[in-house]
Amino acid sequence: MIDLSIDVTMRQGDFVLSVRDTASVEVLGVFGPSGSGKTSLLEAIAGIRRPDDGEIRVGDRVIYSSAKKINLPARERRIGYVPQDSLLFPNMSARANVNYGRHEAGDFESLVAILDLQALLDRRVGMLSGGEKQRVAIARALMTRPSILLLDEPLAGVDRGRREVILPYILRIRKELHVPLIYVTHDEAELNSIADRVLRLGG
Repeated sequence: MIDLSIDVTMRQGDFVLSVRDTASVEVLGVFGPSGSGKTSLLEAIAGIRRPDDGEIRVGDRVIYSSAKKINLPARERRIGYVPQDSLLFPNMSARANVNYGRHEAGDFESLVAILDLQALLDRRVGMLSGGEKQRVAIARALMTRPSILLLDEPLAGVDRGRREVILPYILRIRKELHVPLIYVTHDEAELNSIADRVLRLGG
């Protein structure tokens, strides 16, 4: 469980994303059609994109505030981020990708078990399916021991049958690791499976 406060405005040409929300949840779902600003919001929280103004607070830490001139670098935010394209290192094995994000206290064996990666560890990224890549990317993000994990449509690149296989792994993260999640999707069935509360964009 984590307290999250978002009050930001972001302008992209004629499009203006304005989000004001406060939540105390284990899983916050972010729902909306393509182009509604879901990824932009995650990038603002992760420190990849800077809002035009406002404030973002995660727990008791203000990570961005235009009024207080605070904009913590991404590496100092303690936020794990898994984008739609998992962005794994193609020249490395799954094991090396997971260990790349290793924090001193990262629990490799536990994550491998929870995400069922044992059989994948020595494979190169090019030998992994879309769903397997996502599981490796999630493990890499969790190895940083983040205070919160951002998942940007983690099931978008896999077919319906594979989604039903992968979703239980994400539910295990919630149940066994108790890492708060912000889960972006445009699939209401996914939200019903995982989210405590939903932030709706674009409508």
